Amino acid sequence: MLPELVARLSAVLPGAAIEHEIVLVVDGSPDDTWNVAAALARRHREVRAIQLARNYGQHNALIAGIRAARHDVIVTMDDDLQHPPEEVPRLLAALTDEVDLVYARPLEEEHGLARSLASQLVKVSLAGPFGIHGARHIGAFRAFRTFLRNGFHGLTGPHVSIDVALSWATTRIACVDVRMEQRRSGRSGYTLRALLRHAVNMLVGYSTTPLRFVTYLGVGVGALGLLLCGLVLCCYFTGETTVAGFTSLASMIALFSSAQLLGIGVVGEYLGRVHAGGMGRPTYVIRTEVGPPASDEAADLRSDVLSQ
Repeated sequence: MLPELVARLSAVLPGAAIEHEIVLVVDGSPDDTWNVAAALARRHREVRAIQLARNYGQHNALIAGIRAARHDVIVTMDDDLQHPPEEVPRLLAALTDEVDLVYARPLEEEHGLARSLASQLVKVSLAGPFGIHGARHIGAFRAFRTFLRNGFHGLTGPHVSIDVALSWATTRIACVDVRMEQRRSGRSGYTLRALLRHAVNMLVGYSTTPLRFVTYLGVGVGALGLLLCGLVLCCYFTGETTVAGFTSLASMIALFSSAQLLGIGVVGEYLGRVHAGGMGRPTYVIRTEVGPPASDEAADLRSDVLSQ
């Protein structure tokens, strides 16, 4: 689908911007995608192709493309033609002086019920703990001003989220209704399980909400314990205490054990993130690059991050 994508973008972009480039990031695709992307970069001067050393995931690949970008505005989109290139001017038109980031909102939902519900769950997780304005309209088809990447200059590690990182840099966010198309071929890697895992990664990796939840749980369990203690003392002084008491004792033990295990699990997740970051695991590694060289700013930024 890359030749058609590039052809349609090349037909649209000259009328939408004075200068433009098309950056194709091949995220460890096992098929012939890299050869096709490299051939397009050799054939078209406005096309650049970047091949990552292996599959790092969508957001990591987007980080690679964003840091390689050379112009003032960046548009991110999938290569499966679900995001019509003809809708790019609509995104750019919505990027006014008062807006730094624009999300495309589909006129009709292009995914199935299960995928849509899981996607909404991820967006709700962004809207609540992170307080991201317009989080319910977040999607992979977006346009934003390039200077926003300065807000996540030091973003490293294997677990990254573009939308959370962009929220660090601006609250001037808008959305615009666009037409979406069905995926031409293949299946999306964002299954229900993958989306749920992504939501957990964001909550644990970018928010202290789970820790606060454990704190609130501890307060609630402590209040319940005090209430039960008062009830036991009341029964003791009124002479209503029985010898049995096994049910209440077992319930209390199970309740407290559950709270302890949940707290240990959440703290373990955070320790795991600290351990992964301490190992120096890179966000991405570029194997080869075809096309015009990156600007000095982008090249310095990329080398600076990769050397950390």
